[in-house]
Amino acid sequence: MIEAIGLGYRVGNVTLLAGVDLAVQAGEFVAVVGPNGAGKTTLLRLLAGDLRPTQGRVQMNGSQVEEYSYDQLALQRSFFSQLTEREIPFTVDAVVTMGRYPHRKNAHNSSSIDAAAVTSALVRSQTSHLTGRVFASLSSGEQTRVALARTFAQDTPLLLLDEPAANLDVANQEHITKELRNMADRGRAVLAVLDDLNSAAHYATRVVVLADGAIRADGTPAEVFQESLLSEVYRQAMRVVRHPFRDCPLVLVADR
Repeated sequence: MIEAIGLGYRVGNVTLLAGVDLAVQAGEFVAVVGPNGAGKTTLLRLLAGDLRPTQGRVQMNGSQVEEYSYDQLALQRSFFSQLTEREIPFTVDAVVTMGRYPHRKNAHNSSSIDAAAVTSALVRSQTSHLTGRVFASLSSGEQTRVALARTFAQDTPLLLLDEPAANLDVANQEHITKELRNMADRGRAVLAVLDDLNSAAHYATRVVVLADGAIRADGTPAEVFQESLLSEVYRQAMRVVRHPFRDCPLVLVADR
């Protein structure tokens, strides 16, 4: 569905990303992990078409992203970013409904389809009880979930998400990450930057480890989450053991 080929990005003399090859197919939930400054957000913005690469290219459904108009791109991919404006003076209903804007020119769309998509998005993000509230009055965690609802309402085959579980409590982190896996299982392509390695280990079908602007590993959680690699990448001693009640690795910070 989307592919990066030799992807790189430079700002002046600083290389933020170099030589990245990555493909994401429908039905996959790919988690991108790595330390701060690894290039994770830059990678997502390049894939979304928000930035233009200084090296390589991004293809979506076989065509270069630059060939899509903004309206066409908005029907193919949704992009969740933590840079969402926090002082939006609109109600939650209005904010989530904004996700339906790309469908306005679709002759097969209707107000009832829009309403159903918004209702579904509110349920999946567990924000139905917030309808009628002004977005600016919400807590940061509530705002994050409403912004995710807007992303879900956009109803695209590809979702690109930058730290979708940030600012969320443990229960909501679990719920949102599980919902992303469910969306992949229903045929979407999902690529998300995740800071929680154990959420990635449990829910992702693939994990990509990014460090210093390059991919260091790409595979299943069991293949990728190795003590030596994680300890090197994060510059912190790490232990990887079998999760006691989930069929996945459990990543722990070691004392030494």
